[in-house]
Amino acid sequence: MGTVGYLGPKGSFTEAAAKALFPKEEGSPFRSIPDCIDAVKQNMVERAVVPLENAIEGSVNITLDYLIHHQRLTMAAEVTAPIYQHLMVREEYKHDWRTINSLLSHPQAIAQCHQFIRENLDHVDIAYMNSTAEAAKYVSETGENVGAIANKIAAKEYGLTIVKSEINDYENNSTRFIVLENGILGNETKDLSDKTKFKTTLMITLPSDYSGALHQVLSAFSWRQINLSKIESRPMKTGLGKYFFIIDVDMKLDNVLIPGACEELKALGCGVEILGSYPCYSWNDLKINIL
Repeated sequence: MGTVGYLGPKGSFTEAAAKALFPKEEGSPFRSIPDCIDAVKQNMVERAVVPLENAIEGSVNITLDYLIHHQRLTMAAEVTAPIYQHLMVREEYKHDWRTINSLLSHPQAIAQCHQFIRENLDHVDIAYMNSTAEAAKYVSETGENVGAIANKIAAKEYGLTIVKSEINDYENNSTRFIVLENGILGNETKDLSDKTKFKTTLMITLPSDYSGALHQVLSAFSWRQINLSKIESRPMKTGLGKYFFIIDVDMKLDNVLIPGACEELKALGCGVEILGSYPCYSWNDLKINIL
């Protein structure tokens, strides 16, 4: 196969992340995040790259929920990329961008540019798309005076004119993209060097009849001096007040510390699953500049 699925169409941030991690592999765009995940499970592609978390808007819930509730895959690598959002229109409307009828983009991109939209385009209708690139593609194909929020790659791909650059409300905007594979835990994507950082992600469910269970979960990591970089609750979808927890541990899966913590949690009646142990790259690690 040798193909990498990504949230498309061409010109998306996710395509850029896929190219950064796998520059020699063929990319295959999919219309939605679930479609990307399904494609791996069905062996249509070898792996998929999907957004997992944004520094401004938090987790991409559809990624987590679909991965947990529908198609379980292995987290094999991640890359954190800077995100710059731009307002773009068709060339003939570049001087009339303040009068656009509607604004299209992915929900997270719209949220990342909330203040700019409120101050400059408060009158426009908002239309949500599956990706920023899909929004740019739509604008390029319609003859109407509408705008899209997307990146420079999408503007070039679809022949649009950027009329306002870097309109995201916060400068330090970045997104974590995760590589998902239908493989065996431990066969993660090869790291670039011995200095590559690693992360292990676990899913933990608490026993319903154990008081202070969450405190005990945290203690199991604390006394072993295992650093947790993230803990997040997500609904189990079985009733109000029932959650599972996603925990990121800042170390590679070892033979002692993490397994010991997992066994302690299981003894307390917790459900524990390791979703992946994988190398983590920054945009600078990959030495590219395509955004």
